[in-house]
Amino acid sequence: MGLIVGGVQKAGTTSLFGYLSEHPQMATPSVKETHFFDDETHNWSKPDYLRLESLFSENIGVRIGFEVTPIYLFWPPSLERIKRYNPGIKLVFIFRDPIERAWSQWRMETDRQLEHLPFHLAIRQGRWRLKGVNQTDPAWRVHSYVERGFYARQLQRLFALFPRDNVLLLRSLDLLGDHQDTLNAIACFLSIQPFPPLAPRTDHLGRKRENELRPEDVAYLREIFYDDTVEFSKLSGLSVSDWPTVDSNIAVEG
Repeated sequence: MGLIVGGVQKAGTTSLFGYLSEHPQMATPSVKETHFFDDETHNWSKPDYLRLESLFSENIGVRIGFEVTPIYLFWPPSLERIKRYNPGIKLVFIFRDPIERAWSQWRMETDRQLEHLPFHLAIRQGRWRLKGVNQTDPAWRVHSYVERGFYARQLQRLFALFPRDNVLLLRSLDLLGDHQDTLNAIACFLSIQPFPPLAPRTDHLGRKRENELRPEDVAYLREIFYDDTVEFSKLSGLSVSDWPTVDSNIAVEG
């Protein structure tokens, strides 16, 4: 396997999986999210990579096998495990405004009935559910609405393990606004033929919700995320000027 899309959650990874699956030079696994490298039940002293490779139903051959699991960038041991598996692997990460991302994750977890707190409590008192809990505990998969949004910290860990040339960083707004241009960037990064013209996919991204974020919650999260988001922009080279976290005049989308 030569490519992993490792995050971030609620930023368009489902759409990316769909687009990549339509390229003739890409080998698609049987499931979108393998969760191989964040599986804490696996014996990582003797990793069974055949379990991962078996998800590809046919011989990959000259094609590039890929998988998409959005938690990898956030889940601390995942990147080290990926490096052990293939130090030269190509990695793609797509980012979304952290306030919008947190809101979207909370909606997903309430839909799954894994979250019962209202949003304004989940991002405040609800964070105490993670205090003192090991970051590989299942609670971090569900209740990490705020914690997942500190992108700069995650990039620092990433760049300590992988060379920048092996990493492509994207923005969900660009994928949504001009998917073909984003796909061309991916093709260039992977040294494959350009993607054929593809119909836009929105999947879960940008769906309107019946209820809206409260202004006081947006202001609260903006204060939490602002410094990290500015640092993230410096580290990544990506613009955040059109993100609500740094521009209070921009409305938050769910």
